[in-house]
Amino acid sequence: MIPIVSAVTLSGSTPWHEGSADAPHAALVALPAGYFFLTPAEAAFVEAAVARLIPKDDMGPGAIEAGVPGFIDSQLAGDYGQASSWYMQGPWRAGEKTQGYQTRMTPAALYRSAIREIDHEVGKAHDGTLFHTLAVEDQDAWLDRLEKGEVSLPTTDAKTFFTMLLQNTKEGFWSDPIYGGNRDMVGWKLIGFPGARYDHREFVSHHNERYPLPPVGISGRPEWKKG
Repeated sequence: MIPIVSAVTLSGSTPWHEGSADAPHAALVALPAGYFFLTPAEAAFVEAAVARLIPKDDMGPGAIEAGVPGFIDSQLAGDYGQASSWYMQGPWRAGEKTQGYQTRMTPAALYRSAIREIDHEVGKAHDGTLFHTLAVEDQDAWLDRLEKGEVSLPTTDAKTFFTMLLQNTKEGFWSDPIYGGNRDMVGWKLIGFPGARYDHREFVSHHNERYPLPPVGISGRPEWKKG
């Protein structure tokens, strides 16, 4: 006997009505006084590292101004950090480069172990100095070594960690602000991305022209909620 399957919307049952779906939940963003997941030492590392991956310059704000550390912290504190929807069972064999993430560590565990071990290696090379207190030139040099897999860590793979850190930094800089990063849509403004604006038809035929309207997030623009 073939089971009967019916469609159900997020906010109830069919028929579907425009605007009736559940609104997305905004991310919990840590207050300046602290983080949800990162310890003070881990937060100092992340803040220093992302500031070098996307630095503030003449073109505009960087990762710090965009709130990337808070984005990463909230992700690690949630389902992503625990790899809740990932297959995390064995067999544990070395994978191919095309297979992506292959460690048995969750993202949260990878961050925790890698930061501790990197700071230990940095301290051995710089008389006890931690990564976040290094000169920016030295921070860049260590990040370059991590990217190339030239740093040997006891329990974590340096290149795997760097790849995840860089990816999470990009996500925090360019994702919708509802997820806790891209503060004031600075990432979108930098590249001229319009965001989730509903209708672009009047601009389709305007080739080689700068898009004139400010970006819009999933939850709209802050000034639309005033009043």
